[in-house]
Amino acid sequence: MRWAMVKAAVAGTVMVALAFLIPLGLVVQHTARDRAFTTAQRQAAALGPALAITTDQDAIARALASTDAGAEDRLAVHLPGGPVVGHTRVDAGQLGSAETQGRSRGGTVRTAGGYALLQPVAVDNGRVAMVEVFVADADLSRGVGTAWLVLSGVALALVAVSVAVADRMGARIVRSARRLATAARSLGSGNLAVRVPVDGSEAAGAPEELREAAYAFNAMADRVVHLLAAERELAADLSHRLRTPLTVLRLNAAALGAGDAADATRHAVAQLEREVDQIIRTARRDPVDAPPVVLGCDAVEVIRERVAFWSALAEDEGRPWQLAGDREPAPVPVQRGDLAAAVDALLGNVFRHTAVGTAFAVDLTVTEDGVTVLVGDAGPGFADPAPAIRRGAGHGGEGSTGLGLDIVRKLAESTGGDVALGRSAALGGAEIGVRLNTRTQVELPRQQRRRSGRLIRKD
Repeated sequence: MRWAMVKAAVAGTVMVALAFLIPLGLVVQHTARDRAFTTAQRQAAALGPALAITTDQDAIARALASTDAGAEDRLAVHLPGGPVVGHTRVDAGQLGSAETQGRSRGGTVRTAGGYALLQPVAVDNGRVAMVEVFVADADLSRGVGTAWLVLSGVALALVAVSVAVADRMGARIVRSARRLATAARSLGSGNLAVRVPVDGSEAAGAPEELREAAYAFNAMADRVVHLLAAERELAADLSHRLRTPLTVLRLNAAALGAGDAADATRHAVAQLEREVDQIIRTARRDPVDAPPVVLGCDAVEVIRERVAFWSALAEDEGRPWQLAGDREPAPVPVQRGDLAAAVDALLGNVFRHTAVGTAFAVDLTVTEDGVTVLVGDAGPGFADPAPAIRRGAGHGGEGSTGLGLDIVRKLAESTGGDVALGRSAALGGAEIGVRLNTRTQVELPRQQRRRSGRLIRKD
């Protein structure tokens, strides 16, 4: 913008300067020509009194020598009858042509190096003498070059002043625009406390339009902070409402007695309570003061843990299951809780959308660029895979929100990966493939790096 304003100022000033200075320069040139011929006419008229008194060549020669033009051999007198006193530069033909133009006004003829002004002067007995004054080409343009230089200097000075003014104005506009853009980027990166100064020295010189944009930006930022605070309070309130049914579940789970199913139920209730507590703490935490999130976990450990959790329900429903590819650690650049929630969504879909006794399998494939998790089952598969992965578009029946696969998709895309839906080649039912990109280096805790897994198979 700053450079554009400078170019516009240069273009406008140059056009204005040319519109005024070129005609002015032509007027100066015409004035110099008129001045040269006027001076020549005055010098020719100075010989009129002498020619009126005498036509003696010696007297006229002395009169010529007494003038500036005569001393410079630029003045001559053509007497009646043909005699010429002084240095002439015209021939008889040019002289005759000037005489035929009129004895009262004479004329101007072109000669070598300039022009000859022929001025008729009356002498005795009604005769007419012709005074010749030579006007050199240099006299016609005397001072014109200097005038053009002065005018050019004025034009350059005008352009320089306009550029300085435009650059100054552009700098103020650009500075204000950059300040607004910097604040917008900072707000987009999560700095909710950023505001654009609209008063004081920092905002001095800003255009009124950018001031209005700054006021609008500050109002928008305040509104965002207010909405986020309201959203956090709403999330905390809604999560807190879950405590009552969770308390009932915990009491009922405690009354189940011993057994694998009872232990799994109590473990699930305890984990649910921890998740609700975490949601409440996170919702009430000011995002400005929130600690930075550390990304990175072992995908093999998380998946092994979640499969083991769902295996208890699989045994109760008589579902054969299999976990393969979990031999070596597989670091991925995601939070442990997010990956666990995605795996739970995938396995929960298997139990929700397939009949009791339907087999399922979880396969991990680790490469240099990523980790791929395949969850397949022996159910009916997807009737239409496209809506299943869109947020809220899936039809999972009673108790389903249609958000499970969308959560998985967001997790994969956060690493640069993707999610693919298809049919399982081994089991014949639905298969969901999740690819997590691991090109970003992930540092695992030391205890996780020491662990290694074995193939777990249950049928």
